[in-house]
Amino acid sequence: MASSASDTAPLIGVTTYLERAQQGVWDVRAAFLPEQYLTGVTSSGGIALLLPPQDPDAADAAIAGLDGLVLSGGADVAPELYGADRHPLTDPARVDRDAWELALFRAAERRGIPVLAICRGLQLVNVARGGTLQQHLPESLGTEKYRIGGGVFAENDVDVSTDTPFAQIIGETGMRVHSYHHQGVDRLGDGLVAAAHSDDGLVQAVVDTSSGHVVGVQWHPEENAEDRRLFADLIAQSRAFAARRKEDAR
Repeated sequence: MASSASDTAPLIGVTTYLERAQQGVWDVRAAFLPEQYLTGVTSSGGIALLLPPQDPDAADAAIAGLDGLVLSGGADVAPELYGADRHPLTDPARVDRDAWELALFRAAERRGIPVLAICRGLQLVNVARGGTLQQHLPESLGTEKYRIGGGVFAENDVDVSTDTPFAQIIGETGMRVHSYHHQGVDRLGDGLVAAAHSDDGLVQAVVDTSSGHVVGVQWHPEENAEDRRLFADLIAQSRAFAARRKEDAR
């Protein structure tokens, strides 16, 4: 019997919000994620599984059967996690999400599961590796160009470093991206290499291939339906990871 596409499609966990949501007569807390993240995974050949915040002790079991992980965008990472005083414009702490996603990322690292970290996800990875963040870019860089507000994504140019694996994923030295953030990388975390910058020097992408495959971008690739390079790379890496795990189990 011929295999279906789903037989070989890698399983990709995608982190979600846990927010108050309304539907009809219901007003409850719910796992919530913009559809674009799911489409980024499924249109690239993966199967998306939602990972809402829960007991961090469950992270290792939750990720055990996955082939890849997407750390999605969202609220600011708590500055207490990187030893900084809270800026007045930093989002209120989301303790549940920070703890859950840190646990997921560390579990993925231990297993060598490929990771794509998007916006907040990149910042979380940087903090997990001992790095720090700039808490309000309009203050530290003097620009509002990364978050124009109103639910409208800004468009910004980034320059891709040619001497990292990220350049092979992107296949060009520059690109225009969708941005919606007011924080960014300050000190890089251990093992992370800056792979793209904007013209003001802000780190826009990081990579680490020393223990698995970790790619982080400060922008929102899920918003560009015509460009699935980063999702396609995650799916390719996840499929290869699944094949290695299957071989090791024999």
